[in-house]
Amino acid sequence: MSDAAPPVLVEERGAIAALVLNRPRQGNSLSAGLVEALHAALDALAGREDVKVIILSGAGGRIFSAGHDLNEFVGDLGEDALRADFAGLVGLMQAILAQPQIVIAKVEGVATAAGCELVAACDLALASDAARFAAPGVNIGFWCHTPQVLLERAVGRKNAMMMLATGSLFPAEHALRIGLVNAVHPVAELDAAVDALASTIAAKPASVLRAGKASFHRQSGMGLDDAYAFVQGEALRNIVHPDAVEGISAFLEKRPPNW
Repeated sequence: MSDAAPPVLVEERGAIAALVLNRPRQGNSLSAGLVEALHAALDALAGREDVKVIILSGAGGRIFSAGHDLNEFVGDLGEDALRADFAGLVGLMQAILAQPQIVIAKVEGVATAAGCELVAACDLALASDAARFAAPGVNIGFWCHTPQVLLERAVGRKNAMMMLATGSLFPAEHALRIGLVNAVHPVAELDAAVDALASTIAAKPASVLRAGKASFHRQSGMGLDDAYAFVQGEALRNIVHPDAVEGISAFLEKRPPNW
């Protein structure tokens, strides 16, 4: 890959967009330039109702993402530069959570630190049986402070602490067991599995996917009573939407819906 190659590759296939982290020589590490490019690509897709699913992967297959680009921490950067760096990564994770489309992580290889956080930020994640996961900051004298936020929410307190405190590299089957990924497939079958999942989701109406994802994330931060009060309003809005009216009619009439 030349230095002029874009840090993020974008490909569209109908209702599915593929975003590829394109710094394989640097372990697809999340440099400021890559973070900015990925954020821009997500922004460009956000308003596109014809795009329903985004697949996020890493170029080269060996490493999904090694997290922060540590080369950017060399030298006396100053507090403002460091603040901007961490804010950029946090903003990217929040953008993925807020992205209207369903985002699927395709993890062929290693995902560590902020790269592991990226997997946790995605709505769904499929991994190859060669994938490995770690929050290894402790190994170099730095706790994975920002990755722990979504990691703990994805896998629970004790599972997250095991990764954070040991810094160990865990196999794909462990990631599946603790809920960091949804499924594990042989390397040769991962592409087909991801495409099948994306196609299944892309067959649903965009209005439902968008409103549903927003509803899911909003209620998850509420107490039980507030969550139920909120989702009742969402359900009332959804049930009268033309897509729901058509979907229910099609089900009762035993025919495919015309969305």
